[in-house]
Amino acid sequence: MKPLLTILLLLLSNSFMTLAWYGHLKFREMNWFENMSIAGVIAISWGIAFFEYCFQIPANRLGYKEFGGPFSLVELKVIQEVITLMVFVLFSLVFFNNETLKMNHFIGFIFLVLAVYFMFKK
Repeated sequence: MKPLLTILLLLLSNSFMTLAWYGHLKFREMNWFENMSIAGVIAISWGIAFFEYCFQIPANRLGYKEFGGPFSLVELKVIQEVITLMVFVLFSLVFFNNETLKMNHFIGFIFLVLAVYFMFKK
């Protein structure tokens, strides 16, 4: 249960993180956002990022071995990075129509899956 809950929380966290980091690039198409200053954009991104931390911190505490979780610190980081890339790819394909996946991207993803495999191999 802890591994699944940790991964779910990391998925939620990374969804908010991706929105905070890259969402403003798409928000500029909205009327209320187009003339906003960079300080305003940063403030909105910080507000979104708050929710990232609301999921990230519990995920790390729940998943980390030192707190009774199933993962080492390195394993948590690798899981988080793979989830970040998966969420980013989905986000970029859904919200940015000009992005396409190419063969080199798929090859890179295969190497990431192999990295996860080797990180968890005892």
